Amino acid sequence: MPVKESSDESNSDEIATEPIVSDRGVVRSPTDYLALAIATCGVGFIPLAPGTWGSLVGVVIFFAFVNLFHGLFHLVGLVLFSYIVLTGAITFLGIWAASRTEQLLRRKDPGKVVVDEVAGQLVSMVPIIVFATWPRRVAVIISFLLFRFFDIIKPYPARKFEDLHGGLGIMADDLVAGVYAAVLTTLLMWVYLQLF
Repeated sequence: MPVKESSDESNSDEIATEPIVSDRGVVRSPTDYLALAIATCGVGFIPLAPGTWGSLVGVVIFFAFVNLFHGLFHLVGLVLFSYIVLTGAITFLGIWAASRTEQLLRRKDPGKVVVDEVAGQLVSMVPIIVFATWPRRVAVIISFLLFRFFDIIKPYPARKFEDLHGGLGIMADDLVAGVYAAVLTTLLMWVYLQLF
C-alpha cells in the first residue's frame, strides 16, 4: 500500500481501520462537523498543497499569539508556558478531530487533515519565543521551510510514528518533524547570535 508522506499528497487507496460511517442516509452530528472543521482548519479542502496551507495556518496562529503577548516578552517563562499550553491544546484537539475525520472520510490519514501540520509548525517555532531578540520574520521563514522539509522527508522516528493508531499517528509524525525543525532553528539562531 502507498504511504502518505504529507498532507500535500492524497492517500485515497488506504482505508481506515476504524468503523466506517456511510455517507448514505447518515446525518452528521454537530460534533462531526466540529471535528472536520478542526481537522481541516479551513484549508484542508484546498486541492493544491493542503499541508503547506496547514503550515501557514500555524504561522498565522503564531503571529496572533505574538501580537497578543507583545508587551510580555520580557517574561519569557510565562510567554513560553502559554505558547506550550496553546500548542498542546491544538495537539490534543487535533488527535481527537483527526481520528473522527479519518472515520468520516473513510481513509487512513486523509490529506484533507492538516491540523497535524498546524501543530508541527507551532512546535518548530518554539525557539522563536525563547530567542525573542532574533529577527522574528526571518526566523519564522526559516522555521517554516525547515518544518516543510522535515515533514516531507520524515526522518526517523517520524515515519515510524505514522503507524500509531488513528489521530495519534496522524499527529505524531508532524510533531517529530516540528522537533527536528525546532532543533535546527535553535542552532541557526544561536550561531547568528554568536556572530552578530
